[in-house]
Amino acid sequence: MAAGRGDNRRKNPPGQIDAEPIKRSIAGCVRAISGEKDLEVVFSKDPPGISEDRVRLPELPKRPTLKDLQIVRGIGDSIALKKARHNELVHKKMMPEGADARAIFDAVEHARVEALGALSMSGVAENLTAMLENKYDQKNYSSIQTREDAPLEEAISLIVRERLTGAKPPKSTGRVVDLWRHWIEEKAGGDLDSLMDNIEHQAEFAHSVRDMLVSLDVAEEYHGDEEPPEEQDNSSEEEQPRSEEQNTEELEEEAGSDTAPAEENDTADDQMEEGEQDGAELSDDDFTDDGDEEAETPGETKRPDSQFDELNEKLDYKIFTPEFDEVITAEELCDEEELDRLRGFLDKQLAHLSGAVSRLANRLQRRLMAQQNRSWDFDLEEGHLDTARLPRIIIDPTQSLSFKRERDTNFRDTVVTLLIDNSGSMRGRPITVAATCADILARTLERSGVKVEILGFTTKAWKGGQSREKWLGDGKAPAPGRLNDLRHIIYKSGDAPWRRSRRNLGLMMREGLLKENIDGEALIWAHNRLLMRNEHRRIMMVISDGAPVDDSTLSVNNGNYLERHLRGVIEEIETKSPVELLAIGIGHDVTRYYRRAVTIVDAEELAGAMTDQLAELFGEESSKDKRGARRAS
Repeated sequence: MAAGRGDNRRKNPPGQIDAEPIKRSIAGCVRAISGEKDLEVVFSKDPPGISEDRVRLPELPKRPTLKDLQIVRGIGDSIALKKARHNELVHKKMMPEGADARAIFDAVEHARVEALGALSMSGVAENLTAMLENKYDQKNYSSIQTREDAPLEEAISLIVRERLTGAKPPKSTGRVVDLWRHWIEEKAGGDLDSLMDNIEHQAEFAHSVRDMLVSLDVAEEYHGDEEPPEEQDNSSEEEQPRSEEQNTEELEEEAGSDTAPAEENDTADDQMEEGEQDGAELSDDDFTDDGDEEAETPGETKRPDSQFDELNEKLDYKIFTPEFDEVITAEELCDEEELDRLRGFLDKQLAHLSGAVSRLANRLQRRLMAQQNRSWDFDLEEGHLDTARLPRIIIDPTQSLSFKRERDTNFRDTVVTLLIDNSGSMRGRPITVAATCADILARTLERSGVKVEILGFTTKAWKGGQSREKWLGDGKAPAPGRLNDLRHIIYKSGDAPWRRSRRNLGLMMREGLLKENIDGEALIWAHNRLLMRNEHRRIMMVISDGAPVDDSTLSVNNGNYLERHLRGVIEEIETKSPVELLAIGIGHDVTRYYRRAVTIVDAEELAGAMTDQLAELFGEESSKDKRGARRAS
């Protein structure tokens, strides 16, 4: 027995509690509220979410406070209530058209589900309040001062919650509700009053919400004959990022059944095969890597055939079908009004960080400007007086060739590509900081004469999308290779000015954009775009928070299929390409993949890491140039 107590003490150091009993208690509550006794509840660092029979909750701190416990319990209660009181088929059938209308519709239904729990259980009400208080505190809602910055769907959701439960909005919401309350109640006060009568019946409640949306002029009247929409851009909690092990199990179980419909916006008009560009007319700064001789972009040349064209074949990497892949600009994914709103949200999120990042960016600019060789033209008839010629002027005042002028010299001809991981695990702080740092670095490098391209990579769907549907329909061939629909996003092309592309970075804040990450093919895509550039020096910086993960692909191929491909691509670029490659890992050791890399623990360190890496790279002669100099000597 003494030995057992000693083991206990080793497992739980002084000041650290045993969290397992607490986790079991929370898991039991989730099962009880959801009404599913076999529901599996896990605690992890991945974002909270729910699948068919598994609930994922945040990991508890080593020394959790009462507030920490209430927040986690609130998240668990919210997910369990949705499992018990929400019918997804009814929700999809009643879903309105339009991104804003859908966001409001989702938020109000969420408020209904949570209100049912709060009204029946006082403990659940307290947990949900703590969860909401923390949610809005993390989003810094208290700093919002104008209606343009206040999300309408959140304001309506909080007003509906207040009408249904009597609970006032959490203090951390600041003025969000007050900014919208008068306008909402003036237009839809009667509709709000009718919601309480239908709280127990989702379909009737949804009808009332649709009436409210009509009153608010954000949706058309519901006629009852609308078809259930396909997968929405604004993903529900059921579409939260999942771990590789969880989704692999699910996909293996469902391999014989039909998968979810493809995204509504992924129509045939905006699909493109790998290496092809769709027929839509693009603006001057919207470029793809198709290499079309008649559509060359400024700064790009037609890339000759090289060993990189057959890289996938060389690495024994297969693509089941490129039919549903797309290379798309931010403007094509999102209308101007929403881009402006998302950009405002991004600016608000990082208001307290931008000063520090700007200071680092200024340091980088000084490093860059210091390396510009200063040279002069002498013996000119006009310009700056050349003090070295003063004796000559005194001796012969008629001498006119006594002036000098500084010669215009650009910084070494350089282009930098920032390739940003747009996977679901980047959601929250990492993607927000990455977008802001990319914005500020683009501005800084542009001032120094360095062109910048900002790209993102993700997939169009969870669980394989249309590629997987085609594979299932074709008989489920073994080892099909990559089995998902790629989405490669151009936020800023190399020749587009920063001022025109600035708002595009707000797209990274869009709910539902971030999904899976297939890094190897993204590197090939970004690398080939750089090869088409005519700048002398080409640099690619990859920002990622983990190894490549696509559950659809990994469930039907070898477990290291994507990672092996990524390693092969990196090796080819680092040893055989004129492109200089470096990487920054957020909370993930990327030094095991890239030769020139740094790993940071907190997303807050990203700004310093990016500027330091680029400053170091610009501060030394390229290793490739050094090798060339040695060969020449």
